[in-house]
Amino acid sequence: MSDAVNHEVMLCECFARDGLQHETTQLPTATKTALVQRFADIGFRRVEATSYSNPKVIPQFADASDMLRTLARRDGVFYKATCANVRAVERAVADAEAGFGANEISLLVSATETHSMKNLARSRNDQWRNIASMVDAAGGRFRLIGTISMALGCPFEGYVDPAVVLASAMRFEALGVRYVTVGDTTGVATPVSTRAIFKALMRDVPGVTPIAHFHDTRGTGIANYVAALDAGVRWFDCAIGGVGGHPVKVKYGGGHTGNVCTEDLVDLFAAMGVATGIDRSALLDVVAECEAALGRTLDGRVSRSGLNPLHLPAVRA
Repeated sequence: MSDAVNHEVMLCECFARDGLQHETTQLPTATKTALVQRFADIGFRRVEATSYSNPKVIPQFADASDMLRTLARRDGVFYKATCANVRAVERAVADAEAGFGANEISLLVSATETHSMKNLARSRNDQWRNIASMVDAAGGRFRLIGTISMALGCPFEGYVDPAVVLASAMRFEALGVRYVTVGDTTGVATPVSTRAIFKALMRDVPGVTPIAHFHDTRGTGIANYVAALDAGVRWFDCAIGGVGGHPVKVKYGGGHTGNVCTEDLVDLFAAMGVATGIDRSALLDVVAECEAALGRTLDGRVSRSGLNPLHLPAVRA
C-alpha cells in the first residue's frame, strides 16, 4: 500500500437501508430518523437513508416519505434513497418538490440476466430502458448513483465477464450518471479480482467515480476494500455491525450475508493513516445505539475489542 496515507476516503453508511432490508424487525420511523441523523452527526457525508420500494415487497420502507419529511437536511451531507423504477423516482421528485427528501438516488442494474429477472422482474435490456426513463424523471434534481449488482460473480450464472461491468459503467456514463457502484452482491470477490476490476474501470471509464459496495459473506470484505483502495478507489459503502446484504426473503449464501462492517473498516483505515472524517469514539456509541434498536449484539469486531491504539495520523491529500 504505497500511498494510502496520502488519501481521504468517502464512506457511505448503509445501516438504515441495505442493513434494515435484511431485518425482520421493523423499526419505528422516529428511531430510523434519529439513527440517520446520528450517522451524519459523527461525520458521514453520505448516508443511505431509505428506499422508495414497493411496500408490499419490502415493508421495512413503507414509511420512506414520512421518515425523510422529518430528516433535517444539512450542508455537505447526501441522503440516498434507492429507486428500482420510474414510480420510485417520481416519489423522490414529489418529496423534493415538497421541500424534503433524498438528494441522492441510486439506480439499479444487474450484471447478469438471471439475477435481473429474479431481482427486478425485468430483462437487462428492459431495465436499461427503465434506467433511461428514471434519469429523465429525475430531471437533474439529484446526484445519481448507478449500481451494478453481481459485478464480481453471480449465484445463478457464476463467472461474470468484466467486460459486462465495464460496458455497464459506460452506459451509465452515457446517461449522465457520474458515480458507479460496483456491487459484490454475494461476497465472491477476492483481492485479485477486486483490484483488476477497479483498475480496468478507472482506465477505461475515467469519467465516472467508482464506488465499492461489497458484502462480507465469506469474511473477505475488508481485504477486498484494501485491494480497492490500492487500485485507487476512494468511495466505499459499509454498514454498522455488518448488517444487511439483501432482502429478508432472499437467501444468497445460505442466508448468511452482511455488508462490510463500518466500525471495523473505519478503525482499519485509521490504523493505515487513511482519513475517513468519522469520529471513531462517537462511532462506537452509535454502534451501541444500533444494537439497542435491533435488540441484539451485532457482528463487528472493534465494538468488542476496542479501537486500535496504534493508528497513524491521517494525512489528507
